Amino acid sequence: MGFLSDLVDKSAYSMADFNQDIRSLLRGHSTKSGQKVNEETALRYITVFSCARVLAETLGSLPFFVYRPRENGKGSDKAVDHPLYGLLHDAPNDEMTSQTWRETSMGHLVLSGNTYSIITMGGKGQVTDLYPVPWNTVDPRRNTSTGKIEYQINDRGKIDVFPAEKVFHIPAFGFDGIKGYSPIRMAAEAIGLGMAATEFSARFYGQGMNIGGVLEHPNALSDQAYSRLQNWLEEKGSGLAHSWKPLILEEGMKFNRIPMPLTDAQFIETRKFTRDEICGLFRVPPHMIANLERATFSNIEHLSIDFVQHSLLPYVTRWEQTINWKLFSKKERAAGYYVKANVDGLLRGDYKSRQEGLAIQRQNGIINADEWRDKEDYNPIDGAEGTAYLVNGNMIPTTIALSKGGEKG
Repeated sequence: MGFLSDLVDKSAYSMADFNQDIRSLLRGHSTKSGQKVNEETALRYITVFSCARVLAETLGSLPFFVYRPRENGKGSDKAVDHPLYGLLHDAPNDEMTSQTWRETSMGHLVLSGNTYSIITMGGKGQVTDLYPVPWNTVDPRRNTSTGKIEYQINDRGKIDVFPAEKVFHIPAFGFDGIKGYSPIRMAAEAIGLGMAATEFSARFYGQGMNIGGVLEHPNALSDQAYSRLQNWLEEKGSGLAHSWKPLILEEGMKFNRIPMPLTDAQFIETRKFTRDEICGLFRVPPHMIANLERATFSNIEHLSIDFVQHSLLPYVTRWEQTINWKLFSKKERAAGYYVKANVDGLLRGDYKSRQEGLAIQRQNGIINADEWRDKEDYNPIDGAEGTAYLVNGNMIPTTIALSKGGEKG
């Protein structure tokens, strides 16, 4: 990446401005709960980490295939010989697999609202390399002279400016259609509350569950006695290992506990509510982050299917459309090339229901034996037995039924 200082100098946006924006992004801002919330600190909150991990790993595990239309215009086939097929299915660059690239990029997208990769073109104008760049080093802006979108990328202290066709950018929900909103920033207060509750719980146990006590003495302690008592409490009277050890009190000193049961502050309810709020933010069903309170044997399958249809599908559509737009040439798009993710495996359902559905398709001539076996990862059958389509014997086309009716008349 070269240092395009001439382009930077023409813009009112300086290096100092860029650095200030980056510092603001990294620091986050304090919430009313006292927690600093940004995309990095929020990951330390287990609910955020779990939701982001579910979405990133699920999309990363989906197979993406390149398809080309058939010459007769009916249907399409996998274009395994297309250069983009290997990049999306196997390895987008020489340092990571496709699964790693998509999982990393999806993690950026669900946390920051944007994901970016640099596109490298070969001599024939085809994509040869895709390499992700950290979301917090990129700033998409409209060039005031040309009116086109440019990407200013901070490369180790230097700002490089890339045209839009050189950057693979997927924005999430946003108002300008150029840059997506960060869910972490939008929900900072809710996440901060969860982080504060987690810290409170950790400190509560770390201090031996004996907080809120008062030592009462009839007289004033000398400086030496006060210091000795304070040192003893710090060394022997706090911490989980010293829980419930008796205090040795002298000179008529009394210990009065000020109880603070967690139930008085509705602590458990607060943590549950915050956990559900974060699940709603990422649209991840609670059972997918090990919260099975509302999951039953009869509904968990439908909850999982609902996750694919309403949580994952919007992301999949963003990925497919951006790939088709940014990674195919105009000529290839005109020829009908496109990319599609295969989510069938996530929608399979239980084994019995899946086989019953396939059997119905088989009996009605929708699929043949080889297509059925392919869905179950079996090898095809040699010969016509695998490619033949079957229908029930008592089902005939309406044209034949009409002709037979006419003959009887």
